[in-house]
Amino acid sequence: MARAENKTEAGGTAHLVAALAKALREQHGLTQPQLGDKLGYTAAAVSAMETCAQPASDQMLVKLEAEIGGGLGVFEKARKWILLEKYPARFRGFSELEAGAVTICSYETLVVDGLFQTEDYARALIGGGYPPVSEQKREELVEARVARRALFDQDRAPMVELILEESVLRRPFGSWEVLRGQLLSLTEDAQRDNVCVQVLPLDRGLRGTYAGARGAMKLVETADHQHVVYLEIEDQGILVSEPSEVSQLAHRYAKIRSQALSPDESLNLIERLAGEKR
Repeated sequence: MARAENKTEAGGTAHLVAALAKALREQHGLTQPQLGDKLGYTAAAVSAMETCAQPASDQMLVKLEAEIGGGLGVFEKARKWILLEKYPARFRGFSELEAGAVTICSYETLVVDGLFQTEDYARALIGGGYPPVSEQKREELVEARVARRALFDQDRAPMVELILEESVLRRPFGSWEVLRGQLLSLTEDAQRDNVCVQVLPLDRGLRGTYAGARGAMKLVETADHQHVVYLEIEDQGILVSEPSEVSQLAHRYAKIRSQALSPDESLNLIERLAGEKR
């Protein structure tokens, strides 16, 4: 059933890659088992890729380029677009903005921002969600999510701000060890030159003001210095670009940031929680 769904859901890039791979395989005079041997995959995996029952993974694309790409670079160029197609439809529009952004500001209330998630955390989170997904689909989504982390190491990496509710740092998925690994990863990311991580403490409401009650948001400054806000509510992705609405949300974000712990205080809290025995 999952493979039938994949054939239906596979995007244009996946179908183009499948057609090119088959044509180049035949041009090289290779059967599916023979190409599989060269790539380190089974004949069934090659067949699934060529029919889009299981679109090519990032690793398979690298190997296809090396074995039958002929120096054209088509499989290498397809890697970015294949990954985009693996995102849920609601997220694809924003993912392109994120990849080319100069500034990303995120406020998260329930889980660690996907850009910062470890592979284990993402797998536990996606695998435990509802409606449930197949193991194959889960791994595709995990691969696509973790691939976003390449943004941190781009030549012109964006400035990234992350504000997390303290409750996020205390909410385990999968196991306490998975959470600990995520917290340790956060401490490393928080010390990058282009990253700022802050925590909005649990007791903030006791101070009389709390600006985060209306939920998570992501603010992005694009390469051409346009400002947009992305909101995700019950599997619905909303991009806000109307200047007056963006301005109001940006002001709310600024208030949330002003109520959060300082970056140094936040790092100390994350390190302390990571070190607690469970």
